[in-house]
Amino acid sequence: MLATRQLSILKELLALPTAPFAERFVIGAILRFCGARGLRVRRDSAGNILVHYRHGQRRIRRPICLTAHLDHPGFVVERMRDARTVIASWRGGVRPEYFSGARVRFYDETAARNGEVARRWVRGRIRALHTKLTGGMERVERVEIEVGTELAPGTIGMWDFPDPRVRGARIFARGCDDVAGAAAILCCLDELVRQRVRTELYVLFTRAEEVGFIGAIAACRQRTIPDKCLVVSVETSSRLPHARIGAGPILRVGDKTTTFTPAATAYVRRVADKLATQDKSFKYQRRLMDGGTCESTAFCEFGYDATGLCVALGNYHNMNAQCRRLGPEFIDLNDFANLVRWFVELSSAPEPFDGTNCALRNTLRKLEADYAELLARSVIID
Repeated sequence: MLATRQLSILKELLALPTAPFAERFVIGAILRFCGARGLRVRRDSAGNILVHYRHGQRRIRRPICLTAHLDHPGFVVERMRDARTVIASWRGGVRPEYFSGARVRFYDETAARNGEVARRWVRGRIRALHTKLTGGMERVERVEIEVGTELAPGTIGMWDFPDPRVRGARIFARGCDDVAGAAAILCCLDELVRQRVRTELYVLFTRAEEVGFIGAIAACRQRTIPDKCLVVSVETSSRLPHARIGAGPILRVGDKTTTFTPAATAYVRRVADKLATQDKSFKYQRRLMDGGTCESTAFCEFGYDATGLCVALGNYHNMNAQCRRLGPEFIDLNDFANLVRWFVELSSAPEPFDGTNCALRNTLRKLEADYAELLARSVIID
């Protein structure tokens, strides 16, 4: 069951506006969160955030690095065409048929008389699209939106859905992907700090994933994550027939493009199996999530041992395929709670990752020994 403090962290982050290359509000919230808990934070030249938790004298040769991206498909104001029309760039993957006449909200910041910054949502409606062919597919590049007031360049826009709402076991929001993943990591850090867990953990929050892993690629080039780390990329991924919402968080063996480091995936599974043995309320899934490509692929390509975790997501990128219209994204709160528990167990496991799949190796060695004599006696060489 999700703790009240964890739900609060999740809802606070999901309420913030974000878009590729425009993640400043989520970044600000994370920096305040880490500052309040005395966590070590640094930012690389691409603006990614690296957090380092360490308590006690325990040294881990191959620590975990949890990663999540801070953006969601969205709009960024370029200019005002006239007093009531915004020209905004679109950043992310949503099919053009979802745009026509759709409602949008912009997070407007204006200077108040007392010198403070006043923030409000300004609503608008899309009146025109500008698309281009990319890789043989038509993609939205720019939109014209009718609004009721002037908006400054750089203002962030998202689809016009309300702040996070809990309905039963699910939470609905303007964008869970991947702010909910980032929130789960914050919940893990919160638990480690509160319980003063003696361990070491790295966390990387990346930028501009939705346009092609730009922040993650930059982090790989700069080696922002120490090479010794096992990288676990965290996502909210589109539900699939074999990957159901409410059936537990998902260990990703791969994505649409690649399969991940086998030994890393096996290790994360061993931790989950041990947790499930200790607590029957913990459940998880192990799946090939081939609906898209995630940052784990980039980390593997750049030489890291990496795997992935996710929770199944409804209305991926706000596209409700059943009724062919936009809708809020949603995830299961129990999936989220178990994802946090998995993170905490991974962070503090008594047997850290050593780069090998020792359980498989031991099984193969036992099979070899059991059948060595029979193999030798059965060989016939002409």
